[in-house]
Amino acid sequence: MSHRLTRAAAALFALLALESASAAEVQVAVAANFTAPIQAIAKDFEKDTGHKLIAAYGATGQFYTQIKNGAPFEVFLSADDTTPAKLEKEGDAVPGSRFTYAIGTLVLWSAQEGYVDAKGDVLKSGQYKHLSIANPKTAPYGLAATQVLDKLGLTAAVKPKLVEGQNITQALQFVSSGNAELGFVALSQVYKDGKVTSGSAWIVPADMHEPIKQDALVLKKGEANPAAKALVDYLKGPKAAEVIKSYGYQL
Repeated sequence: MSHRLTRAAAALFALLALESASAAEVQVAVAANFTAPIQAIAKDFEKDTGHKLIAAYGATGQFYTQIKNGAPFEVFLSADDTTPAKLEKEGDAVPGSRFTYAIGTLVLWSAQEGYVDAKGDVLKSGQYKHLSIANPKTAPYGLAATQVLDKLGLTAAVKPKLVEGQNITQALQFVSSGNAELGFVALSQVYKDGKVTSGSAWIVPADMHEPIKQDALVLKKGEANPAAKALVDYLKGPKAAEVIKSYGYQL
């Protein structure tokens, strides 16, 4: 009996050791607009695969600099498609691993109910002191915001009112804290399951700016990590797609 128990215990330990060996961590650089979706996806990913996702959030341009300077990221979820393409071209990514995981939507948002009208005409009224955007040099959503202002002929008029966040998270914080009456942010930050969760918003028509195609890729540091490949595969699957769509992204 004791021998049977010993053998059973040994088999259990071997199984646990095998599971431990097959589970890995993956270091992921995540564009700030995708914070909420990836946090939701990470829970399912860990439960379904056993791998753990460790995320850092920030502006795409800043991540590019960090990656070029040797940051330990293994997967990059960008807020555009040009930065991953550049990293791929420069030899910093696993060839063929790049794909579009989401197409972002820009929104003009205010924390105040009824402040932003359904057509965004509040922008033309000028009856506000501050308009928040993300830094257009490092954050694709900030660049898209400047393209909208150009299209509306408002660039010069709003220039004195602009407050720039380092990334889209900070741009949102300026508005949610009341330091700016309104701002251009990512729809995913203020949207869940088919509706804007608070305040008032104008969802900017997609033809008013260049498409915000968000690409992901496996970086060279993640080439031998099974968790990196598993994450990329998971992001292409139906469970992740459901989460991504629930935050207002297109696929």
